Order: sequence, then structure tokens, then C-alpha cells
Amino acid sequence: MANKKDSKVVNLGVGVGRRKTAVARVYLREGNGKITVNGKDVNEYFVDVLNASLVSQPFKVTETEGKYDLVITVTGGGINGQAAACRHGVARALVNSDESFKSALHTAGLMTRDPRMVERKKYGQRKARRHFQFSKR
Repeated sequence: MANKKDSKVVNLGVGVGRRKTAVARVYLREGNGKITVNGKDVNEYFVDVLNASLVSQPFKVTETEGKYDLVITVTGGGINGQAAACRHGVARALVNSDESFKSALHTAGLMTRDPRMVERKKYGQRKARRHFQFSKR
């Protein structure tokens, strides 16, 4: 039986990505391009091809496709928000592993957290901006 000490996994980079209420923790490891999201393959977790390609977009920008394995744990939000959070986390993990990627990822707009959030509901209103119908009489 192998010791746990011998089978220790080395993370080359770690990044946390966020979008709306979704938070993704990304672990960048040496490998051949396998992406795992919450224990499933990326194409199995993100059924939509657009969301699955969104996760690997930072690799295309830095031309490092197939060089690293990704282990991602993502919570909160919906599928689109989770995919964008994963993309943000992957970009941060790549910069954490190699600082030279930062300029390319920043010009592509992948290092910036998307600040758009759901606006809160205000009292005396039906929704965030929708008011109750006004009746003069």
C-alpha cells in the first residue's frame, strides 16, 4: 500500500473565480488537458457546448491547450454563471503558475471579474425596479 505522502498532488496554480453568485475554485495541475468539474468531465457537467468552451478559453488565449489538467469545484448560481466563474478561476490559476500570461489574459478581458449582480428588491416596490400599479382613485 502506497503512503499518502508519496501520492501528494502538486498544484501548479490555484485560482478563485466569481460571477454573480457562483464561486469556482480551480486547481491547475501537470497533465494532458483533462478538465474535471465537480467530479464530472467538463462536457458532461456543462452540457451546452458554449459553456464547456468558455472554461477552456484562457488556454486558447495563452496557447497552452493540452498542457495542464484542471480540477474545478464550483458552487452557487446557475449554469452560465458557473461557467463564467470557472473561466475567471482558470485565468487566475494560469497567472498564479506563470506571471507572463497576465498581459495576454488581461487584454482578452479574462482577468476582470464581471461586476454585474442582481439588483436587490426595494421595499414599497414589487421588484427591484417594478413599482406597484398607481391608482389615482
